[in-house]
Amino acid sequence: MQSKITNKRKRVGVFSGSFNPIHVGHLVLANYIKEFTDIDEICLVVSPHNPLKKANNLLEDNIRLEMTKVAVEAFDDIKVSDVEFAMPRPSYTINTLEKLSSDNPEVDFTLIIGGDNWNDFHLWKDYKKIIDNYSIIIYPRLGQKIHIDECHAESVELVDAPIVEISSTFIRECIRNGKDVRAFVPPSTYDYIVEHELYK
Repeated sequence: MQSKITNKRKRVGVFSGSFNPIHVGHLVLANYIKEFTDIDEICLVVSPHNPLKKANNLLEDNIRLEMTKVAVEAFDDIKVSDVEFAMPRPSYTINTLEKLSSDNPEVDFTLIIGGDNWNDFHLWKDYKKIIDNYSIIIYPRLGQKIHIDECHAESVELVDAPIVEISSTFIRECIRNGKDVRAFVPPSTYDYIVEHELYK
């Protein structure tokens, strides 16, 4: 009997961030979405500059890229991308999604954002274009009530992911103050930070 051939397109979740540094909260979220939704792979896009944030606290791009890569070495379905490094700055999500789609026409890309970003989504460049052309997964954030209009119900999904309230800002401040934060950062990334004396 001939086996049935399926033409299911690969679905990749795009999770962008400065990752300055990446921490266990990022990995918990990425791992949850990979395992508990129909996302096949997570793509961590290291952003050189978020248009809604100041850039003066960012480490050099390739350092943050390397920290993120070593953090996910043990995960087969979590990848790291530097696609935005060669794009005009500041980088905008619509441009990143379009670039990824153009380079990978066989893949369906899904944007992954927090509830806080969803509530400010109207501030994003070409946000309507994103909603019209890409699916979106929203993860919960403390203190954020999420409303999804009925007209977007098929393409926008709220997932019940664990809420891990760790911030990269908190980790940077702790390191500057001589605190041991190895429980908050992937071990390989923590070793990288110590070896290169980052955030001192």
